[in-house]
Amino acid sequence: MVDLQTFKLPDFVDGTRSDIQLAHELINAWRADGIFQVATDRLQDRKTQAAIESSRRFFSMPAEAKSKCVSDLTYSGYIASGEEQTAGESDYSEIFTVCPDVRLNDARVLAGLPCHGPAPWPDDDYKHDMLAFMAELGDIGEKLLKLTALGLGAGLNALTNLTENGWHHMRVLRFPARSERPSRGIGAHTDYGLLVIAAQDEVGGLYIRPPVDDEKRSRNWLPGESMAGQYENEEPWTFVKPVPSVLTVFPGDMLQFITAGYLLSTPHKVRLNTRERFALAYFHEPNFQARIRPLSGGEGGEHIHYGRHFTNMFMRSYPERITTRRIIEEDRLSRLLP
Repeated sequence: MVDLQTFKLPDFVDGTRSDIQLAHELINAWRADGIFQVATDRLQDRKTQAAIESSRRFFSMPAEAKSKCVSDLTYSGYIASGEEQTAGESDYSEIFTVCPDVRLNDARVLAGLPCHGPAPWPDDDYKHDMLAFMAELGDIGEKLLKLTALGLGAGLNALTNLTENGWHHMRVLRFPARSERPSRGIGAHTDYGLLVIAAQDEVGGLYIRPPVDDEKRSRNWLPGESMAGQYENEEPWTFVKPVPSVLTVFPGDMLQFITAGYLLSTPHKVRLNTRERFALAYFHEPNFQARIRPLSGGEGGEHIHYGRHFTNMFMRSYPERITTRRIIEEDRLSRLLP
């Protein structure tokens, strides 16, 4: 266990000298520890707590009620314990995924794009609390991406240009108390997107793997490569101690791609504790149709279509889900540009 570096974000990020100094400190923290914390205020804490309490209420509902919150159009909705797979092994987390809530008469839904459709909310109160929390983290995400761009020596909006109308989403997580079952909550993996901002309750169970000199890190966006299950039982792993009034922040696969490995996507895993645990993992993401390219320009026009990448990652994690089956049966990936 180590004490993570904690930073207070400014009200605005516009490229001042103090912004640039903070930007370099954030980059250095990621390169040293793989993670840092940002301090939150009372209003932000109230929104975090409301989202966690709504999560607790939803997951206490009967299984029959939760199982109705599923869609064949979008990966929004309920995921039962054991349905998600990491490296081919089932995880013990219960999840409600919140993806963009897209109306049935939206042109993207009518065009049959994968992953687009209405979110199957359990009720209006749950919807309100989750969207209020996500909006708060969206503002934080934009500041962090501007600071990241400054710290990388790029233009202030080099990263936020990608996130206009971003495919921001969230995983609302419940982990059962440890019992006779294995202590694994979620196996070791990296997250497929741009930026991860997470909140957890006081129980604890999250571990991250800091950068290790000369350690090979797979590139999740390439066929045949995956960080899922890698180094799961090999040190070092850092326990992320629950701390009041902070959010934890670490890079995803897209930042590793964009920076050509200068910033590494942070592997993490969750072990079950003696009590049930709740957490919220928010992903600040590019636009679904965005083409992601390295800041250096890359070679030969190398790029990633974010929506195709997102869809492939979810299909890999949920091979039997009704949403995955419909994408395959209707060949919905073919409706995306390369």
